Amino acid sequence: MMNINTRGTYLTSKACIPYLKKSKIAHILNLSPPLNLNPLWFKQHCAYTIAKYGMSMCVLGMAEEFKGEIAVNALWPKTAIYTAAMDMLGGSGIESQCRKVDIMADAAYCIFKKPKSFTGNFIIDENILKEEGIKNFDVYAVTPGHPLLPDFFLDEQPVTVTKEPATHGALPELKEKEAQPPPKPRSGAVEGTFRIVKDSLSDDIVKATQAIYQFELSGEDGGTWFLDLKSKGGNVGHGEPSDRADVVMSMSTDDFVKMFSGKLKPTIAFMSGRLKIKGNMALAIKLEKLMNQMNARL
Repeated sequence: MMNINTRGTYLTSKACIPYLKKSKIAHILNLSPPLNLNPLWFKQHCAYTIAKYGMSMCVLGMAEEFKGEIAVNALWPKTAIYTAAMDMLGGSGIESQCRKVDIMADAAYCIFKKPKSFTGNFIIDENILKEEGIKNFDVYAVTPGHPLLPDFFLDEQPVTVTKEPATHGALPELKEKEAQPPPKPRSGAVEGTFRIVKDSLSDDIVKATQAIYQFELSGEDGGTWFLDLKSKGGNVGHGEPSDRADVVMSMSTDDFVKMFSGKLKPTIAFMSGRLKIKGNMALAIKLEKLMNQMNARL
């Protein structure tokens, strides 16, 4: 990630700058986010955040260094964009929550039309297109009318970052909104979910998985639960498994039920901090595939 994002951006710019200086309308455009210092965007994927923010820091530095010669800006999507990466992270069905790459292409074109005095900006695709008079954004949706997934680094979460728009040097000020009470899970929903999971188990599933999962669930009907996919025929239950768990997952009871019923993608839950995983990540991914098979029954 560091080689491709931060180092790749820096060295590619370095190699191109002598030629860009000869142009009357030279632009460098990095696909990187605004520098949002909300800790939410560091705690689950610190290395990725550093790698992307390194690109954004190149924008700050190079825009100032080459002011009047080369325009240097950053572009970032407001929502998830459907790419091979999203397909891998989100799994089947994630595309309905995404926009097509066309919106980024149109936003980039709007930037490249501007003079090189337009520099040092962190631009959100939807915002610049609105400035250009675009009103219908359904044309960019993979599934028009479907709710869209917000992209990383933009505060759609309870903690927001506020800052003056033109102050590159100032650190963002973190402001806490009033905490919203968590949604109340359905009574007995966890026990009912495990009952359906148990009815779905088979020797073939156990043979293909070979793992023990422990769930630490907070909220009503929560506590410690396990899913044993090592023992013959498989087993589920309340409490700790008889053998050591290969994977421990911590989440709310409501999110647990949503995950097993297909309403919440485990990868999205993990990346947003709603799901914490300890242990073998490869086996955790196996469980996600098993969830997809059970969704119809849940």
